[in-house]
Amino acid sequence: MDKVREGMVYAYESISVAGTAVGFTAGTADDAKYALVTVETAAIRVRTDGTSPTATEGHELEPGDQLLLETSKEVLNFKAIRRDGVSATIRVSYGR
Repeated sequence: MDKVREGMVYAYESISVAGTAVGFTAGTADDAKYALVTVETAAIRVRTDGTSPTATEGHELEPGDQLLLETSKEVLNFKAIRRDGVSATIRVSYGR
């Protein structure tokens, strides 16, 4: 998270995570070398291998958890879906 503290962030967005897997907004995340994701509202599942998560498959993140994606490939492959039928919000800061 040192990169975030050093002020290398160039973009930020809030994303609603519902019952269909979503990635980051094209155009916003395209040039990112890393991204900091914070989970709010409800639990989600994520994958960064290019495969979409499901409500029962993928890494589980709870409200308050943070995930640092450290490569552009992880950023481009990121997908999230809600876990328990309750939509969540993620906050994302992108850096170069």
